[in-house]
Amino acid sequence: MTESVAPVGRGPNGPKPRRVFSRRNIFLYGILGLVACYYALPLYVMVVTSLKGMPEIRMGNIFSPPVEVTFQPWVKAWAEACTGLNCDGLSRGFWNSVMITVPSVVLSIAIASVNGYALANWRFKGANVFFTILIFGAFIPYQVMIYPLVIILREMGLYGSFWGLVLVHSVFGMPILTLLFRNYFSSLPEELFKAARVDGAGFWGIFLKIMLPMSVPIFVVAMILQITGIWNDFLFGVIYTKPANYPMTVQLNNIVNSVQGVKEYNVNMAATMITALVPLTVYFISGRLFVRGIAAGAVKG
Repeated sequence: MTESVAPVGRGPNGPKPRRVFSRRNIFLYGILGLVACYYALPLYVMVVTSLKGMPEIRMGNIFSPPVEVTFQPWVKAWAEACTGLNCDGLSRGFWNSVMITVPSVVLSIAIASVNGYALANWRFKGANVFFTILIFGAFIPYQVMIYPLVIILREMGLYGSFWGLVLVHSVFGMPILTLLFRNYFSSLPEELFKAARVDGAGFWGIFLKIMLPMSVPIFVVAMILQITGIWNDFLFGVIYTKPANYPMTVQLNNIVNSVQGVKEYNVNMAATMITALVPLTVYFISGRLFVRGIAAGAVKG
C-alpha cells in the first residue's frame, strides 16, 4: 500500500480566515454602537417617562425604568388632554391628520409618477425647460410662498379646509417626487419601452401594464417620504387650517406648550410617542423596499 504524499510547497486551500475582533471591526462597530445609542437614548427616556406616574417623575431619575408601570398618561394623551378649548386629546387631531395625509399622498404620487414617466420616456417639446422649472421649485423656501398661497386659497374658497391643505402638500411634494420617478424610470431597460411601442401600446398602456408593476420600490420610497413629511408637518397645518381641522402635530404643540395647570411630563411624552407611531410603523413595515428603491436609481441622474 502506497501512502499519498501532499505536494511540497502547497499551502491549505480555501479562503483566509477573518479575524472577528480585528482593529477595523472594533472601530467600525464601536462607532455604529455610539451612534445608535445617541439616537436611541432620547427614545428610551420618552418611553419610560410616559409609563411613570408624576410622583415617580419628580424623584428626578429620568433614566431609571418605571417602578410601577401605568398607561394612564397614554389614555389621557389620546382622549382627555386639553388642546386649547377642547379636552378630547389627540384623537380628533389623529383623524384630521389621516384625512389630510391619505389624499395628499395619493394625489401627489399619482401626478408625480405620470410626470416622471412622461419626462423619462416621452420627450415632448420643452420637456427639459419644464423639468428645470419644476426642480427649481424644490429649492424655494416654503416661507416665501406662505402669504401668496393664503391669498390663492382664499380666492379659491379653500382656505381653512382640508382640501386646501391637501392641495398645498401635493404642490410642494411635486418637484422632489417627479425627480425620483424620472430618475427611476430612466434606469429601467429602454428596450422594454421600445418593444411595447412596436407592439402598439400607447402612453397609458405602457405606464399601467409595464412601468407600474416594475416600480413598486420607488412608489414605496415616495410613499415613505410623503407620509413622513406630511404627517410631521406643523407649519402648513397651523397656517392653512382652522382649529377644528388642526392636524395632530398642532394639537401636540398645544398640549406640550400649555401654560395652565401642572406640567405633566408623562402625558407630554405619551402624546409625542402617539404622534410618531404612524411614520415609524410605515417605515419599519416597508423599510426593505425603501432601500431597494434608493439603490435601484431613485437618487441617480
